[in-house]
Amino acid sequence: MKTQDIFVLGLTTFALFLGAGNLIFPPAMGLDAGTSLTSAMSGFLITAVGLPAFTIIVLGRIGNTNNLTKALPKWLGTTFWVLLFTAIGPAFGMPRAVTVAYEMGIQPFFKSDHLIAFSVIFSALTLFLAFKPGNLVTYIGKIMTPALILLLCGLGLSAFLNPLGVPATPYGDYQTGAITSGLIQGYMTMDAIAAVGFGWVIIHAIKAKGVTTQQGIASASIRVALIYATLMAACYIVMGYVGATSSSIAEHGVNGSVILTRYVAGEFGHYGQWLLAAIILMACLTTTVGLTNACAEYYQDTFKASFGLTATIIVVLTCAIANFGLNDILKVSLPAILVLCPVAIALVLASLAASTLTVSRLTHTAVLVTATAFGTIDAINILGKMPKELGTFFADSLPLYNAHASWLLPSLFMLLATAAIGRTAAAENKFGRVDYRLKTANNE
Repeated sequence: MKTQDIFVLGLTTFALFLGAGNLIFPPAMGLDAGTSLTSAMSGFLITAVGLPAFTIIVLGRIGNTNNLTKALPKWLGTTFWVLLFTAIGPAFGMPRAVTVAYEMGIQPFFKSDHLIAFSVIFSALTLFLAFKPGNLVTYIGKIMTPALILLLCGLGLSAFLNPLGVPATPYGDYQTGAITSGLIQGYMTMDAIAAVGFGWVIIHAIKAKGVTTQQGIASASIRVALIYATLMAACYIVMGYVGATSSSIAEHGVNGSVILTRYVAGEFGHYGQWLLAAIILMACLTTTVGLTNACAEYYQDTFKASFGLTATIIVVLTCAIANFGLNDILKVSLPAILVLCPVAIALVLASLAASTLTVSRLTHTAVLVTATAFGTIDAINILGKMPKELGTFFADSLPLYNAHASWLLPSLFMLLATAAIGRTAAAENKFGRVDYRLKTANNE
């Protein structure tokens, strides 16, 4: 691929990930971290940027996003993908983007409720931009992303050149464990699961540029991931600094949207709301367009469904569900997201092992079952539904339970154990082999 194509695809990837949620998390963390912002941000970047970038690289290394579940029984792999695209698409991710775009970008300008009209217009625009998937990189990478970056640069420069305050004393968990708290907050962005979905768009875009060898796709995905990681890290650092210098206008416990609204009002006065509206609307639109393409491409590739029909159904469902309101959307869909995220990361780790070694098909199934079981425990804990006695038992017996990652060590153990056992079994062809190791153009 040409350097220009790589750069544009990197910009597209950044815009796909940058939804309103990504702009809201860091200011709230920055406000609480205060003078410990550097430590908190270092942890945050590892999980909020590192995990998605790592996922993109692994997907590029295995050459095809379908390979992530290739070793699973067909019905189980299909179930995973359907649940994932339903969750990050019309059931949760896209309706959330629509409602956040309305609440932060439009509602402040009106006294009455116009959510229905807005969701129809926003969804129609999403469908218009997504209807020709071949133009996605052009729409987002060459037009929308540069405009979004310029708007973010305007906010960032004002924050650094004319801060509204100075970082205060760390608050809450940031007083003693800023790095750990940052790691947890970064993990809770759930961008790792979005990376699995967006992998369809990214890998397809690379192949559309004529890259067909597994080695070429892997190389291109690394460069795209580096561009995405650089831009997203810079955005998070700016938003975190905005939060850290907001102690004079915001109190601990408020969400990031309140901090951003007050900050732009303090920096730009009446025109600040227009700036914030432009940033939020642009960020949410790029996300909904990307998710529509990812979901529709999956159903097109897997079930041979028409892209246009599938995209239309996805957007219509999004429009309808968005009108139930953000709180109801979260109640219904968040549990599935919280379980799917560790499952997706575990499958990525298993696929990485398969791209380095020859392992048996048993590995992926065992890792998926383990991540699902312990991920469910983490989800119940995060949702505050864990019985007190049981929570105390898990806190004492499960490593990383309080960090909402009790699934990680059991999944890694299962990965290593089954890989070791599976290699011997695979040599005897008991379970079948899985081999995603990179191939050159000469031996592909």
